[in-house]
Amino acid sequence: MANCVLCKEALKPEEGELIWRGDDCRVVLVNDPDLPGFCRVIWNRHVAEMTDLSYGERDHLMALVFAVEEAIRHVMHPDKVNLAALGNMVPHIHWHIIPRFKDDAFFPGSAWSARTQEASLESLTMRKKQAEQLPQAIRSAIAKLH
Repeated sequence: MANCVLCKEALKPEEGELIWRGDDCRVVLVNDPDLPGFCRVIWNRHVAEMTDLSYGERDHLMALVFAVEEAIRHVMHPDKVNLAALGNMVPHIHWHIIPRFKDDAFFPGSAWSARTQEASLESLTMRKKQAEQLPQAIRSAIAKLH
């Protein structure tokens, strides 16, 4: 799929930061001003559905998703963590791992819902500062898998 945005190697700084890359997957810290700490685990090859992966590949991918969730919970202390693998717009396996807070802009809806409120500048500033610790925490959590 030549136009798949997730297949392209170049990650623009305004889109996010590549935190970790393995042979099969990579982890990106998404630049979302409303949801600091939002990460994606992306399968490197173009594969549309989880069942297109072998059982071992599925286990590997989910271990990475769980490692990212664990790091987010440890660093960000969210009220909830949302995991989503939608692929409706981009048929390329990727998981969203999103720390959620009761005062975030979309709570209690999904990160793609209409805004329900505005998080305070103080809360967003604190969460952005916490999110700066995520790259190291995620790399450490992934290192424990090997």
